[in-house]
Amino acid sequence: MSEHAGMRVLIVEDEASIRRGLSDVLRFRGCEVTGAENGAEGLRLGVTQTWDLVVLDIMLPELDGFSVCQQLRAAGRNMPILMLTAKGDEDDVVRGFESGANDYVIKPFGVRELSARLDALLRRSPKALHGTLKLGALELDLERGEARTSTERIELSTRELRILRVLAQDSGRIISRRTLLREAWDMNNAGQVETRTVDVHVAKLRKKLGIHGGQLETVRGQGYRWR
Repeated sequence: MSEHAGMRVLIVEDEASIRRGLSDVLRFRGCEVTGAENGAEGLRLGVTQTWDLVVLDIMLPELDGFSVCQQLRAAGRNMPILMLTAKGDEDDVVRGFESGANDYVIKPFGVRELSARLDALLRRSPKALHGTLKLGALELDLERGEARTSTERIELSTRELRILRVLAQDSGRIISRRTLLREAWDMNNAGQVETRTVDVHVAKLRKKLGIHGGQLETVRGQGYRWR
């Protein structure tokens, strides 16, 4: 049985041939696939049902992919999102990540590349976040989405949990922004994109952690570490 058996994937793509091809690749991996041919329908399905992955075209009728992605994140939907772009323009790529996407593929794409991206994102879906981790005085509950101490609970987003999980796995060592983009954002092209996304998220996370946030240290010009 496939490791992705039973995972639910939403494909928002207006070109029927691409939608069918993507569906075939995902169904071969055991996924349950639903398609939407415009942004409005994709957004409706995205917020009313539970998904392990969303594959989202940028150029869509009624509502573009950037808007769909932003509204899904605003609604608290934390599943991985893979964006499809025919342009390959760096501005579109950066805008996609800033909208909340985890990775992107440029059309036309090969089945091998697409499959690798899909597999990586499915392995990092919310279902894959389980168990607990220790990080200094904090206990990270990956299933409940919170950090705990003996006296408090701090609610965290999936992205914040993933940042802390990367830091916990290498506590005390410097973690580069590129590594965080790759591991917490699934950004396989991290070395090719300039973005302040990591800095913004870390600043918000540090504030949310209160007195514990001081242990999340910025190492100028290198990255971050949990001190």
